[in-house]
Amino acid sequence: MAQRVVVTGASSGIGAATVRRFAELGYETVAVARREDRLRELAAETGAHVIQCDVTDEAAVARMAEEVRATGGASGLVNNAGGALGTDSVETALNDDWRRMFEVNVIGLRNVTAALLPVLREATRAAAPAQPDASAGAAAGVDAGHGWASILNLTSTAGLASYPGGGGYNAAKYAAHAVTEVLRLELAGEPIRVMEVAPGLVHTEEFTLNRLRGDAAAASIPYENVTPLTAEDVARVLVGAFEQPPHVNQDLIVLRPVAQSSVFHVHRGPLAAK
Repeated sequence: MAQRVVVTGASSGIGAATVRRFAELGYETVAVARREDRLRELAAETGAHVIQCDVTDEAAVARMAEEVRATGGASGLVNNAGGALGTDSVETALNDDWRRMFEVNVIGLRNVTAALLPVLREATRAAAPAQPDASAGAAAGVDAGHGWASILNLTSTAGLASYPGGGGYNAAKYAAHAVTEVLRLELAGEPIRVMEVAPGLVHTEEFTLNRLRGDAAAASIPYENVTPLTAEDVARVLVGAFEQPPHVNQDLIVLRPVAQSSVFHVHRGPLAAK
């Protein structure tokens, strides 16, 4: 079957850039997000099949998975939907913000993965059985007779290192990182690779603005005097993981701009040799 990939959180930022990158390389895409108007614009641009869906709504996710199956199935999934709310300390944070971050970054990821795993398994069975090549020895038949499927979870360096003011987002992304590792263990023995991309400082039109509740001035501060990653940068690396031979599993890709050496240190100003 043709490569067909479902991308959640596809209405803007990294999700939309990922749909565009897949389309450039000839993949069929299914773009999933809450904002239908944005999805329609993306469909007109890329030819993506679009499905309006809130990943935190389990019933809506089940309907989405059925539509994916009915319209051609899928051999790939990018769990991109996520987000951060607030920079409050653990002491002063709002429980509603933490709940929302867990719902989107962790429960939403689980909802979509659980609903689409049967569809992805169908893709692994769709390939015609390969004819073993006796001259190649015993290894020839190891990966023969099936197709492949891929799951890639977009997490964050916030799920690998904590920082003050990141409590809820750190906790949610650490959880998403753990779920990815558990899933890889649970799917061991199946032709389904489970991958993770954890970006650092990325400038998109909405992420920090949403986190800071629409304060545009404050949202611009993290990107002052530095060249951050763009959504397109992340999309190229993310899609590149799908472009590897199917037996190659890039378990964890950490992606940062050169100016960012850790979550605690960003060099601001020109880069120059010492």
